[in-house]
Amino acid sequence: MRTYLVGGAVRDKLLGRPVIDHDHVVVGARPEDMLALGYRPVGKDFPVFLHPETNEEFALARTERKIGRGYHGFTFHADPEVTLEQDLARRDLTINAIAEDEQGKLVDPYGGARDIELRILRHVSPAFVEDPVRLLRVARFAARFAPLGFTVADETMTLLQQMVRNGEVDHLVPERVWAETRKALGEAQPSAYLRVLREAGALAVLFPEIDALYGVPQRAEFHPEIDTGIHQEMVLDAAAKLAPGNDLIGFCALTHDLGKALTPKEELPRHVGHEHRGVKPLRALAARLKVPTEYAELAELVCREHLNCHRAFELKPATVLKLLTALDALRRPERLQTFLTTCLADKRGRLGHEQDDYPQAAYLRLARDAAASVTSAPFVAEGLQGPAIGAAMEKARVQVIAETKTSR
Repeated sequence: MRTYLVGGAVRDKLLGRPVIDHDHVVVGARPEDMLALGYRPVGKDFPVFLHPETNEEFALARTERKIGRGYHGFTFHADPEVTLEQDLARRDLTINAIAEDEQGKLVDPYGGARDIELRILRHVSPAFVEDPVRLLRVARFAARFAPLGFTVADETMTLLQQMVRNGEVDHLVPERVWAETRKALGEAQPSAYLRVLREAGALAVLFPEIDALYGVPQRAEFHPEIDTGIHQEMVLDAAAKLAPGNDLIGFCALTHDLGKALTPKEELPRHVGHEHRGVKPLRALAARLKVPTEYAELAELVCREHLNCHRAFELKPATVLKLLTALDALRRPERLQTFLTTCLADKRGRLGHEQDDYPQAAYLRLARDAAASVTSAPFVAEGLQGPAIGAAMEKARVQVIAETKTSR
């Protein structure tokens, strides 16, 4: 019985990145051997155990065999005779197929350490095509490691395209697509996620609403990058810089401009009303992927209201209050912050505008604080009752917002 550190922990050590999770593979053991040592079983499909003290995962070495379509179409075989090399062979990328023994020596039968040096995301074996989730994982790893110079190997991209052509991607369940996308939106360069999926042909299958943005022109004086798809990528990366790891802001950034794909051709490159056109495809995308309600609701608010944020100084104080009320910002200021950060990312996600100031955000924060300072107490003291209190509070809030705008 021998134990090895495997996967992301070894990869991240070689990259000099913080190691978060420590996963291990155990060679030469049976489930009863692990139980006798005090390990707690947690695996459903194959034997995985938690260390009795550290709670780190230890999985018995196993092989897998394709028996059906999709992510669940596999049978697993765990046996003391399964070798470490056989276990590593079933992994997706060479950089994730490196092991380290208890003395710190690397076991790297598929050249993962070399691919780390070359900054290449490369599949381990032809069996890669059997699991459609691997397409999403490669795209997600591209989003994580693109800032370090990683790219997808040509031969691996060929396999990704094959997975799309043979319909394997069609068997991805919505929950898994959302889970991988959510992680990608929290990575350092989420635009790489879109680019890999698009090159593979999977973006049109999984995210047709986003794929439709590519090739749609915008007015050059506002969008020097012209292409709406490129703007979308730039907004995602701007959001990742402004709010590292915040996948909620990432999702709002991802879906804020979906309406531009629906602009009538005769109106291009202008996009009048795109903020309202975008609501329908956003709802369709969120429903299809079973996106959490909080994400769907905030993304819809950003889609519908982001132009109002950009022209905040032009809005009447009463309209500003309506915007704050729509966001429920008086009770939940964190929603306003999510909204403003996404709108700032939209502003900076344009060629040559990556460092633009955004005074609208400061103004709307001050307007929110001023409006929130208005309470019912003085109006109750005056003897007002029922709806009259609400009307008086609204009038007072409009007034303090007007004063805030004047002071600026």
